[in-house]
Amino acid sequence: MSRSYGVVGLVTAGLLLWSFPAGVAWAANGVSMDMRWANRLTWGATSSMSSSGSIDQWLSGQLGKPSRALPPQAAEQITAMQIEKTPMPQLAQDMLARYHAFTAMKDVAQREAARVAYEKSMNGLADEARQRFVLRALYAPDQLREQMTWFWFNHFNIFATKRDIRAMVGDYEDVLRTRALGNFRDLLEATLRHPAMLRYLDNDLNSVGHINENYAREIMELHSMGVGTGYTQKDVQELARILTGVGVRIGPERPTIKPQWQPLYIRSGLFEFNPAKHDFGDKLFLGHVIKGSGMGEVEQALDLIAGSPATARHISSQLAIFFMGDNPPAAIIAKMAQTFQQTKGDMSQVIRTMVDDPAFAASLGKSFKNPVQYAISALRLSYGDRVVVNAQTVVRWIAYMGGTLYGRQTPDGYGMTSDAWSSPGQMASRFDIARQIGVGAGGIFRPAGDTTDQPVFPDIRTRFYHDGLGSQFSAQTQAALAKAINDREWNILFLSSPEFMYR
Repeated sequence: MSRSYGVVGLVTAGLLLWSFPAGVAWAANGVSMDMRWANRLTWGATSSMSSSGSIDQWLSGQLGKPSRALPPQAAEQITAMQIEKTPMPQLAQDMLARYHAFTAMKDVAQREAARVAYEKSMNGLADEARQRFVLRALYAPDQLREQMTWFWFNHFNIFATKRDIRAMVGDYEDVLRTRALGNFRDLLEATLRHPAMLRYLDNDLNSVGHINENYAREIMELHSMGVGTGYTQKDVQELARILTGVGVRIGPERPTIKPQWQPLYIRSGLFEFNPAKHDFGDKLFLGHVIKGSGMGEVEQALDLIAGSPATARHISSQLAIFFMGDNPPAAIIAKMAQTFQQTKGDMSQVIRTMVDDPAFAASLGKSFKNPVQYAISALRLSYGDRVVVNAQTVVRWIAYMGGTLYGRQTPDGYGMTSDAWSSPGQMASRFDIARQIGVGAGGIFRPAGDTTDQPVFPDIRTRFYHDGLGSQFSAQTQAALAKAINDREWNILFLSSPEFMYR
C-alpha cells in the first residue's frame, strides 16, 4: 500500500482488507465483554458508555422501563416535526382533502403544480419519520427497544410510497415501538388494526363477494407461522374470509349499514370493521370451526395464530438471526420458542432466554451489519453524544447502501443474513460512507441548506489505542492502519475494516 491512499486508493485498501477472514478475530482476541455486548445489544458502542455494572443489570434495565429521554437538541428536532404535532388521523384526512382538491382542478398547469406540492408534503411526512428514527437510534437510552423497533418494522414490513401510507408510516412505527418488547399477540393485532398495514396489503379492498387474499397470505407466511409449517391454502382463503370488512375509513362519516348490523360496526381512529362488507358464513381455520360473528372472528383467528408452535419457532428464528447472525444454533431457537409458548409470546422473556444462552456470547462479533447498523454504529463510535442536526444526510447514507427506511416494496422485509449486504458494490458504498464520516461527517452537524464548511473531525484513533481496541483487529488490519498517512486516512480504513462490519 502507498503512504497516501486518496479516495480511490482508500476504497482499494478497504477491498484488500476484505481478502482476510472477518468476524472470528473480533470475537476471539480477548475483547472486553463490555465493548462486544454493547456493539450487539445497542446500535453501537459509544465513548461515553459506562462499563460499570453487569450485562444482566443492563439488560434488566432495558427490558424494564428505562429512561426514554433524548438529549435536548435531538428532542427539540423531533418535537418540531409535523408528525409529532398533528395526530395521524388528521394528517391523513388533510392529505386526502388536498388530493381530492387537485384532482378536481380543471386547469392543467394548476393541477400539476398542486400535485407536485401534494407529493412534496407527503414525502416530507415520510422523511420526518425517517429522521426521527435516526435520532432515536443514535441517542435514545433504551437502545434495545430501538433495535427491536427496526426488527418489527422489517418483520411487519410496509412500503411507505404506496397509496397514502406516507402520512401514516410515522404513527405505524410508533405503534411498533410501544409494543416492541411486549406480547406478540398484542403486537400482531396492533399491526392488523393499523391503516398503514391494511392499505399496504389491500385488506381495505377485501369484502364479501370480492375476496382479496393478500393480507391473509402474508400474516400466515411472513408475520406468524412461516412457510411450510402446516397451514394450507384453504387456511389462507378462510382467513381472508375472516378478514372481510376489516378496513380503513378517513373522515368522520359513517357508512350506511342495515340496522341489525349497526351494533357490530367498529371504528377506532382510521380503523374500521364494517359488517356490511363481512362474510358471516362459518369458517374452518387451522382445524377449528369459527362461527360467523363479525370482529370476534378476527380475535379468535389471532389467538390461534399467535398460540401456534409454528409461530413461536418462526419468530424465535427470525429474532435469533437478527441478533446472532447467519445460522444460529437450532438449540437456542428451540429454547426461545419454548419460552415464547410458556409466556404466551412475552418478547422480553424470549430475548432474555436468547441472551442468557452461552451460544449468544459465542456469537458476539459474528453478525454482519445491515446498512442501518453500519451507519448508526459508525456515527455512535465516531461522535458519541454530539447531536446530529441534519439527520436527512444519514437517511440518504442508509438509502445509498441499499437499506432505504420504509423503502422495501415487498412484504418480506430486508434480508437479515450477510449475503443480503456483502456484495462488492455494497461494500464500495460503505467505503464511501466511511470516507464521509472519517473526514468530517458530510455536513450532518450543520442545518440543511447551510453550505458553511465546518467539518467535525472524529478522534477514533485515540480511542483505538487508549481503550485497547487494537486487540480486536487482525494483524493484517492493524498493518494497514499503521500505513495511513494521517488521521483522516486512518479513520476511513478503520470504518472500512472487516472487523467493523460485524457486531
